[in-house]
Order: sequence, then C-alpha cells, then structure tokens
Amino acid sequence: MNAKLEKALKRLTRILPLKERQNESAEDIRELHREILRSFVTRGRIPTREEMAQHVDDLEHALKVLSDGEMLVFSGDGVPVGAYPFTMERRENKVRVNGHQVHAMCALDALAVSPMFGMKTQIDSRCRITGDAVSVRQSGTTIENAAEAGDLHLGIAWGAADAGASCANSLCMQMMFLRDGDVARQWLAQDAANREIFSLPEAVEFASRLFVPLISP
Repeated sequence: MNAKLEKALKRLTRILPLKERQNESAEDIRELHREILRSFVTRGRIPTREEMAQHVDDLEHALKVLSDGEMLVFSGDGVPVGAYPFTMERRENKVRVNGHQVHAMCALDALAVSPMFGMKTQIDSRCRITGDAVSVRQSGTTIENAAEAGDLHLGIAWGAADAGASCANSLCMQMMFLRDGDVARQWLAQDAANREIFSLPEAVEFASRLFVPLISP
C-alpha cells in the first residue's frame, strides 16, 4: 500500500474505527456482527431480531454495544438498517452478489463486498457529477471489466465528516464514483483542502484493507 492510501486508511479508521470496536466487544457480539454482515450476502437482507437473538444471550445488550460502536446503524425509529458496508436503505450504489441485490453505504463500501466474501459482484452506480452510469464487475480485488470501467475514480469529501451524526449519514454521503480522471480532478480542484481522489485500483485496495478484517475471526 502506498503512502497516500496508508494515510487515507488511518484517517478513515480514526473517524470510524470499526475493527477496533469489534475487537473490544465480547466474542458473541463480534460473531453477531459478522453474522449480520454475512446475512446481506446469504439472505440479501439484514437479519431479523429473532435471527440475531440466536447468536447472543442478551440481544438488547448486544444491540446497544453494536449501536454505540456504530457497527450497526439504526433508522430514526430504532430499526436496524445497516452494517458497513451494507444498508437496507435504497442508495445509489447497488451490488449484485450471490444472487441478491443489496445496497452499499457508499462507493468505497460497494468495492469492499467482493474481497470481503470472495464472491463476484456487479456494482451499478452513477457518477455523482455527470450522472453517467457506472458499472463495475469485480472478483476479489480484480476488476473484470477494466476496459468498460475505464478511468473511473473514487472521490471523498473529508469535510463531510460530522461528529454529531453517524458516518452513514455524513461522510458516507460524500464518498462517490467519478466518471474519469478529468472529472475527478475538476471536482478535487473545487475544494482541494478537504477532498481527495483515488484511482479505481487504489479504491479497491483501500476498501479491501478497511473491510476484509471485519469478516475474519
């Protein structure tokens, strides 16, 4: 990993230290968190409360730990809706995996699914600036349709991070696909102090390094 990616990974893990919080949790809660992640791939959805309860002795305590650590994201009325990189909310980044279509929290998260689970994925999204369709076929860290994906970039507007809001509803909303290097550089130039861009290979490595550890015991 190059210095740019190392710095970005450290920056994001300071904002959202998922692996650290997972490690700090009791073993049954860690396993519940991993089961929630797996459920999006095996069932195409978040587990029900009844399904979650099969993995822990005290579900309410487990849900509080997961919520406090932002390992599980809830709707405004207290319903579990997501666990990075997945969400039940309809967002612009759709991921086809294991026969299911799920939604990712953001563009970076969408690129994490294939390396996390060792399954092929089809990502359908759009360039946030031009509105052009984005299509990425992925197998682990390999982009299978590299010619079609072209010079696709990932953009992160770091200034969107808000300590008073979940990452899902702040920074994640400003992690986006950008059609090509020219569009990415123009977007970056508008606020270079608070924005950063990554090539598609860099973004895949970034996503893999961030999320793969969450699924491993």
